Amino acid sequence: MSMVGYEKHGSVAVLTVDNPPVNAMSPGVPKGICEGVARANAEDDVNAIVLIGAGRGFIAGADIRYFSLPWPDGEEKFADIIAAFEASPKPVVAAIHGHALGGGLETAMACHYRVIVPSAQVGQPEVNLGFPPGAGGTQRLPRLAGVKVALDMIVSGRPLKAPKAAEAGIVDKVIEGDLLEGAVAFAAEKGAQGGPHQRARDIEIRLEDRSVFDAMRENIKRKARGMRAPYACIECVEAAVDLPFDEGVAREREIFEVCVASDESRAMRHVFFAERAARKIPGIGKDVKPRTIAKAGVLGAGTMGGGIAMNFANAGIPVTLVEQSQENLDRGMGVIERNYANTVAKGRLSQDAMDACMARITPSVSMEDLGDADMIIEAVFELMAVKKEVFAKLDAVAKPDAILTSNTSYLDVNEIAASIPGRAGNVLGTHFFSPANVMRLVEVVRTDNVSDENLVTTMAIGQAMRKLPIVTGVCHGFIGNRMLEGYFGEASIMIEEGARPLHIDTVMFEYGMAMGPLAVMDLAGLDIGWSKRKDAGGGVATEGRGAFVSNRLCEMGRFGQKTRRGFYIYEEGSRRPVPDPEVDQLTLDAAAHYGLEHREFNDQEILERCLYPLINIGADILHEGHALRASDIDLVYINGYGFPTWRGGPMHWAGTVGLKAVYEKVCAYHETLGFDHWKPSPLLKKLAEEGKTFEDYDKEQ
Repeated sequence: MSMVGYEKHGSVAVLTVDNPPVNAMSPGVPKGICEGVARANAEDDVNAIVLIGAGRGFIAGADIRYFSLPWPDGEEKFADIIAAFEASPKPVVAAIHGHALGGGLETAMACHYRVIVPSAQVGQPEVNLGFPPGAGGTQRLPRLAGVKVALDMIVSGRPLKAPKAAEAGIVDKVIEGDLLEGAVAFAAEKGAQGGPHQRARDIEIRLEDRSVFDAMRENIKRKARGMRAPYACIECVEAAVDLPFDEGVAREREIFEVCVASDESRAMRHVFFAERAARKIPGIGKDVKPRTIAKAGVLGAGTMGGGIAMNFANAGIPVTLVEQSQENLDRGMGVIERNYANTVAKGRLSQDAMDACMARITPSVSMEDLGDADMIIEAVFELMAVKKEVFAKLDAVAKPDAILTSNTSYLDVNEIAASIPGRAGNVLGTHFFSPANVMRLVEVVRTDNVSDENLVTTMAIGQAMRKLPIVTGVCHGFIGNRMLEGYFGEASIMIEEGARPLHIDTVMFEYGMAMGPLAVMDLAGLDIGWSKRKDAGGGVATEGRGAFVSNRLCEMGRFGQKTRRGFYIYEEGSRRPVPDPEVDQLTLDAAAHYGLEHREFNDQEILERCLYPLINIGADILHEGHALRASDIDLVYINGYGFPTWRGGPMHWAGTVGLKAVYEKVCAYHETLGFDHWKPSPLLKKLAEEGKTFEDYDKEQ
């Protein structure tokens, strides 16, 4: 069966790409399009051609699998489609609905004309996969939209909505009614006019000020540090300005092929496929459908609870937000309203949409008002006794089949579920990341007895909130925070041995992390860890390795950014960390206290001692079955902890280093340092000895 249908509507031949779910440019699609164009040009009663997508969109882009797989011998390729369009004496009209992204937009731009429905979007998001457009997109888009608009679209990867695309000249007409009917009428009119019909390649580029290129390089300098693809995109658009069209296309292809073969692109394609794999839970079939959540409840209107309530409201689900006191409730609702108002002020939300979201949130000081909720998330203080008390109260008021979840960062959710045994199948964890209304990640903590239906429902709610839900098992800190203890711990241990805080943070920032570990601790608040150490020590903070400096800073009232003093000094109104000699003295005191040599560190040791514990602990989590796949761990770190996407996450990056090399270093550090986070993982050892990667492990499961 052909992936491209052919039918005639009067004098117009309609080619319909039908390759679900997104009409990707897989093998067979180019062949069908080329055959359709040839047939239309051979039929005397046809004077124009419309290319349209079946289902929910036009053409979403290239089939990314074939960046790693060989294209079938003898099959027509992307270039053949473009050549067929540009050689066609009869006008070809792209009819766009849904999305025309990447190769989809490149296909449309090779057509003579483009029409679009008002709700559709067009874009060149290839930079998000580590390479520039590679089928003439960087050469045609500047000719249609102008250099400035094209440069921004290609370097940022952000799509344009239909009205903006029409305004920029990317499309010729916005079709308000039926797309096919409008496209056929438009094509028939153009066909009746006769040719020649303008090709994008023949449009002359005009650019009076070349400073746009240097300005763009400066603009992306911080965000794109260490990356190649955004700069490659700029080079390709420069080629469109400086070279004749065919030479520009050749230069684009040369740059594209180098980028596709890079570690950066392989990492970003790994993340692309990882997100799709994360939706699948082994052992749960497609016949298990999510329940309908018509109404939700959130207990606690603090920072986390308020953000979670906003997530429900944003997903169109009415939510009751409960607090103990009217004062706390009013404060929480005020924060929610300000959050929405700030988004409106930035132009990212309309006032009507804000009003609708606010109307979905019902504030209350009565837990009984949660009685009709299908799902209730508690976001109260992180203490087991408090959590159990709350769940006992929920047990008394919630519907018998209500899903009850705990927003917890570390606690044993199985223990919480066991405290209300009659509801064990309905209890699980949802670890949102702060701020909950902004951060994309949510760890869905799978308890021993939760039903498949309730797990699937919770995952579906996360997706409805536009989050990235990742399944994790019950263990201390789940995936992210369990690994974080090794990362933060080793950074804290190194400063006791002589590494300067700014040196550690600079190495990690230059590696690609959003912030260095000590700056992150200052941002989160040093008093959080101090409080836990005091709880463990019966009121006196425990003093194990890595805690000496933090304890002293907290005793001095230096809790981080909130007090403008922590590992660094923060000037009034600034978040820029400034090194403090007082902290340097504390590191000397720590070395004396533990009898350590205070020495200089090189960048490589800092990198290894920060990142290899992540890999080692991640391997243990995977080995124990608390993560479904290594790629899930990568997603947790990219979306929750500022790990650079272009590195692919810690587990993928370990494969680029080589697991044998990582394992040998882990063993060496375990021998010299002895900390638990250096105890070699059995899975890391096994894969290293077998010459495999964590991606190999995922494929074998």
